[in-house]
Amino acid sequence: MRELAEHQSIAVEVRPERAGHAPHTVFVDDFDDRAAGTAARGIEPVRRDTYGNGVRKAPYRDPDGNEIGFGGAPL
Repeated sequence: MRELAEHQSIAVEVRPERAGHAPHTVFVDDFDDRAAGTAARGIEPVRRDTYGNGVRKAPYRDPDGNEIGFGGAPL
């Protein structure tokens, strides 16, 4: 995890077995609204995670295995 600027971070994982498959997570202030808006367009996450510290994540994948997820602060 690297902080790019105040309240802006990026996490990089080296996973050669997934070369060509890019996972990304964007941490947003409006997690619930964003998830609802995405679902309204007929797109559902592959799962919904809540970590021990309460942080939430909803990852989405395309058929090629690329992943983008939205993350949000604890409720």
